[in-house]
Amino acid sequence: MTKTELKIFLDEKVIQYNNPKFLETDPIQIPHLFTNKEDIEISAFLTATIAWGNRKSIINNSHKLMGMMGQSPYDFIINHSKEDLDDLAYFVHRTFNGIDLKYFIHSLKNIYTHHNGLEGIFTTHQEKNSLQPTISKFKELFFELPYDQRTTKHVSNPLKGSAAKRINMFLRWMVRDANTSVDFGLWKNISTAKLSCPLDVHSGNVARKLGLLKRKQNDAKALAELDENLRKLDPMDPVKYDFALFGLGVFEKF
Repeated sequence: MTKTELKIFLDEKVIQYNNPKFLETDPIQIPHLFTNKEDIEISAFLTATIAWGNRKSIINNSHKLMGMMGQSPYDFIINHSKEDLDDLAYFVHRTFNGIDLKYFIHSLKNIYTHHNGLEGIFTTHQEKNSLQPTISKFKELFFELPYDQRTTKHVSNPLKGSAAKRINMFLRWMVRDANTSVDFGLWKNISTAKLSCPLDVHSGNVARKLGLLKRKQNDAKALAELDENLRKLDPMDPVKYDFALFGLGVFEKF
């Protein structure tokens, strides 16, 4: 395909998948359970954190986690008791367990108490062209409290070579507009032009087949290459092609 043909093809796939039917099988349905801004942010962040492996399992465990937080994640973060935290000890999703979850609760309380919330960190520390350095700064602030070393693997650092798929997905959810009732458009002071595609095995394989990505590993260098090529197709909203790449890979076995 020529560049023009590729753009037409992918734009059609964006329209096909960027609609409310996408919610039926995607973890983004979890934050759509809420209307309060902070509840949406926190449920989205926690859901994105465990968003690897089987999607049905991700959704089921995210529902379970919201139930353990009384369906009020922000209130739980701010007002939890020691007994409340003890009840989380048995939560597990793959390698993310109760130890990790307890720290995430402590850290989120610290973030909302001292850093103006999740939006505050990403907005304050954003750079001119990319949010990847911002994600690294976020990890630094997220672990400014005493922590167990095992928990650090659950927050990626692009400056250490990670594609940071789950945090980039979370940022897409928060920043892209809500016109199609999929993403939320809650964070108004971050440009969609700075977003990066959540790079995983599905989007990576499709991107390679379409000539958008040559690097074999799904790492930070691959993300930079994919970012560059998607920005040529739409410099203001490159991450919209996440829907096309993911949909082609998961639903069409492209």
